Amino acid sequence: MLIGVPKETKEFEKRVAITPVVAEQLIKAGFSVNIEVGAGLSSYFSDDQYVAVGATLESDVNKLYANSDVILKVNAPSPAEIGGMKSGAVLLSFMWAATNPELVDACAAKGISAFSVDAIPRISRAQKMDALSSQANLAGYKSVILAANTLGKIFPLLMTAAGTIKPSKVVIFGAGVAGLQAIATAKRLGAIVEVTDIRPETKEQVESLGGKFIMVKGDASIKIEGGYVKGVSEEFLKNQQELVAKHVSEADIVITTALIPGRKAPVLVTEDMVKSMRFGSVIVDMAVEQGGNCVLSEVNKTVVKHGVTIIGESNIPSLLPLNASDLYAKNIQTFLLHLATKDGFKWEMDEEITKGSLITHQGQKLK
Repeated sequence: MLIGVPKETKEFEKRVAITPVVAEQLIKAGFSVNIEVGAGLSSYFSDDQYVAVGATLESDVNKLYANSDVILKVNAPSPAEIGGMKSGAVLLSFMWAATNPELVDACAAKGISAFSVDAIPRISRAQKMDALSSQANLAGYKSVILAANTLGKIFPLLMTAAGTIKPSKVVIFGAGVAGLQAIATAKRLGAIVEVTDIRPETKEQVESLGGKFIMVKGDASIKIEGGYVKGVSEEFLKNQQELVAKHVSEADIVITTALIPGRKAPVLVTEDMVKSMRFGSVIVDMAVEQGGNCVLSEVNKTVVKHGVTIIGESNIPSLLPLNASDLYAKNIQTFLLHLATKDGFKWEMDEEITKGSLITHQGQKLK
């Protein structure tokens, strides 16, 4: 079975779907691997490294799509990329099917079996396939580094002969994978960290990392499935904003991580809250690609509003392309080997991971 790995075409994307190490392991497992020339360069993997482990290079991406039995990508393919795949081929990538219905339709029309890595069930035996978590972990770390680089002061308490520097205060919205890594990173740098999350069960995790949990009383509108928030009322969000507003006004850095799959990100930081922040403070909006948790953030721009710098980087894992590609490649390798052998896919349609992640198959839309 021939695996094709094209160069990612999404703007600002530096990751690649598989690394030379993973390519070598897949080849040893009996697969053939075809890599587009230059696909790994932005992740610091040279063409020679892929060739050295037995992969072949393809300079014509159209041939790569047309000849491959399986396409491995990071980002969802474009309609043109889907159109170039052969009927009956298999795609593994992030798809975000709920917000990309036109791509789902295109895959079904082409007869492609599309697996979405963001739809892999959050169960224990799928942990090694969990690309959402591996990428969010890196993003949480990098968000703090971005903020620290922008902030005009240091994080830790520092006592010198010239005087004492107070520690920076960081407020984090969301204690998921990204939020927890942001807490750990900010604490290692010496900041005071406060955290709010609508799930009270995260309090223990926050405090175990040295953060202070801002308790917001939940209500019946909160819907959680598989560990992810699926819905919350506007009234609850308003109550959360009112409670957290004072903490935000005193913060040097605010990091927001709240996402609701298939829906616009909830607004957590209003313009009035931004106005209340100290001149020179920083916001990192990690949900900016899905509409943003801060009402003033702009996609892929760093802007200054009311004296506050707002960072709207939409693809933070791509700023750490070597590590991000390495982890993603291991995730997708485990996923592929769960679904298939060198002789073909198992198509165990009732198996939980297959059923949860298969978006289109044999011309049918399954989600």
